[in-house]
Amino acid sequence: MNIAVLSRNPALYSTQSLVQAARRAHHYVRVIDYVNCDIVIDSENPKIIYHGQTLQNIDAIIPRIGAGHTAYGAQIIRQFEAAGVYSTLGPSPLLEARNKIASMQILSSHGLMIPKSLLSNNSLFFDDLMNELEDDRAIVKLVNGTHGLGVILAHSHKQATSIMEAFAKSKSKVFVQEFIEEAGGADIRVFIVDGNIEGTMKRQAKEGEFRSNLHRGATANVEPISDIEAQTALKAAKILGLKIAGVDMLRSKKGPMILEVNASPGLEGIETTTRNDIAGKIVAMIERDTNKK
Repeated sequence: MNIAVLSRNPALYSTQSLVQAARRAHHYVRVIDYVNCDIVIDSENPKIIYHGQTLQNIDAIIPRIGAGHTAYGAQIIRQFEAAGVYSTLGPSPLLEARNKIASMQILSSHGLMIPKSLLSNNSLFFDDLMNELEDDRAIVKLVNGTHGLGVILAHSHKQATSIMEAFAKSKSKVFVQEFIEEAGGADIRVFIVDGNIEGTMKRQAKEGEFRSNLHRGATANVEPISDIEAQTALKAAKILGLKIAGVDMLRSKKGPMILEVNASPGLEGIETTTRNDIAGKIVAMIERDTNKK
């Protein structure tokens, strides 16, 4: 089989892990920088041109779309699908998962718990909106932030309002979430491939930090999860139409709360922590799905 990994950086751990897994399974694999792909939209002969050459005979793609190129990455995926190429990630699930507000609205409408979240387009009402939260503390987040960047813990409603006003003046979109104290600066990452949980880990923020991102110095350890946590993670991925997903959850007094569902989750943290060959599971999924055609 001819597989293409859509990635901006061939040296990234996730990209390399997928390439090696595909080669172990005796497939031809190449890395394509999707940003440098050109599209020819045509009902009879849709094309993708890469460095001046039309891409042909590709059986499957594994999109690894960065947050800064979501829209264009979705267009490239859609073009591949128009040409009959199998993709591990659809354009619509990518766009919905990457839109934090939309994904929270979708998940909560299906009965899944998320931290109570507030969004306003009018700074005149920030003070009033904060009254929706019981705890004085709150988390202010950039709508388009990644890896814990643009995530700020406010210790009072007044401070949260000031932070929101500052972002509003710089034309940056933010939202506010309730602070879940009982989570203790930790979250649970559940890695799902093809409707199966292939790895779970607990990420613990370093001392003095509340963000549990590994990019912020958090530690990760294998963590068993409860049946309700497993059901919640699997349901979230299914609702968003994701074959591959990294579901991040908080353990709250009310039960598991979904922080985020990642459509293009990194492999380094979960594979090195669990010692599971998750890239191999992804390649096996491609083999099963393409054989069904």
